[in-house]
Amino acid sequence: MSILGVESVLFGVDDVAENARFWTDFGLPVESISESEAVFRLASGSRLIVLPHGDPRLPSPDPFAGNGVKETVWGVDTAENLDRIAASLASEVAVTRDADGTVHCTCPDGQPIALRVWAKRPFHSEASPVNTPASYPRFNQHRIWRQKAIPKTINHVVFFSPDYVGSFEFYERHLGFRYVDHSKGVGIFARAGGTFEHHSIFWVNCDLPFAPDTFKFMHIAFGMDDIDEVMLGANLMAEKGWKNESMNSSGGISRHRISSAIYYYCDIPGKGGEAEYHADTDYLDDNWVPRAWDFRFGSLLWSNNAPPIFRGPDIPWDMQFDADRKSFEPYRKAKAGKVPVLGKLAEISEEDEHAI
Repeated sequence: MSILGVESVLFGVDDVAENARFWTDFGLPVESISESEAVFRLASGSRLIVLPHGDPRLPSPDPFAGNGVKETVWGVDTAENLDRIAASLASEVAVTRDADGTVHCTCPDGQPIALRVWAKRPFHSEASPVNTPASYPRFNQHRIWRQKAIPKTINHVVFFSPDYVGSFEFYERHLGFRYVDHSKGVGIFARAGGTFEHHSIFWVNCDLPFAPDTFKFMHIAFGMDDIDEVMLGANLMAEKGWKNESMNSSGGISRHRISSAIYYYCDIPGKGGEAEYHADTDYLDDNWVPRAWDFRFGSLLWSNNAPPIFRGPDIPWDMQFDADRKSFEPYRKAKAGKVPVLGKLAEISEEDEHAI
């Protein structure tokens, strides 16, 4: 079976017009906008669909209060693989199917998902070569200059999970997702089998002090060509008045150590989570060996005003290869409910949220 990535995300919101303006300013190509919905389609063919609360196309009951991604639709390469996945899911959870073949279910952690056959589009993406003092492939030429930031793909989605180890293992069991990296006590990064981006989904531990007690959307990341495009997008969004409340906690534009990705977050209207510009992430295949990281080292590479918990001489600069998944054991849930937060994790505040 092969899942090719995020085919669509369905946002449930209280103000369609305001959200449509946000995503238009963010650079998503508009397919259609009306009073009752806004649809954006990226170069890869992925769609972002904004719907008002209560729209019959949204999951019912609502998986969490407030605005955000209410359903993630995963694209599958063939009808045969879709049937195989549907049968696997039906062995554990209730499954429904639309007239067009789209499969729906709710994961044990409370996440509504759907799957459908997807003809993912090829697209053009280009970045300028990077010069160094001893190597200068961009010789006698300017860098690529851009007038606006245009996201090409939906790289990944992130959700809070009451059992993040169990959430990953459900996706692995039925959807064929691969274990990539573990930020110990914080979350697991996993990759869809038909993609090469570092991760397609990340589950964040609901036991963290700033986290909700139940499943909830956190953020969505979009693939950009290079750091120039990320900087351009960040500047244009600021000029248009969109807030980046994570500025003081993650230093604005920075780079994650775990995935190597350059990033910048914008707050989605109505406290609907965050939208992330994302560039220069690691690309990998099934030869990748998973790693387990201390969350303080794994979060940030450089950030001029990161919270103290992510800086200083006591940060453990290490990681361990984790093919045997021994790092999972302290965080497995034997039963529902909160478990004690381990060590330094108890010191993470709400202001630190965006830095992880």
